[in-house]
Amino acid sequence: MNDITAQELKERISHGDVLNIIDVREPYEYDEANINGTLVPLGDLQARIDDFDDLIDQEIIIHCRSGARSSAAKAFMVQNGFTNVRNLIGGITAYLELA
Repeated sequence: MNDITAQELKERISHGDVLNIIDVREPYEYDEANINGTLVPLGDLQARIDDFDDLIDQEIIIHCRSGARSSAAKAFMVQNGFTNVRNLIGGITAYLELA
């Protein structure tokens, strides 16, 4: 699945789309700014992957600060059978620049 741009995500959020968003940053980063995703720091994702079994074929949008950690998280999820994982290009930094 193709990754998602900050502009597309912002439009979908503003239209009220129900989205499965996973934030793989650390808690202090989430506290500074977030888009109401489920916080699962990248280091915890392997232990919590089963939490998302019901989303295995649904769209999941993963983000971090700039896109590097979420890219690794996307690869891990795809390796574990998730079929529709999208990385937020540029991370929350790109998203916040649109505000």
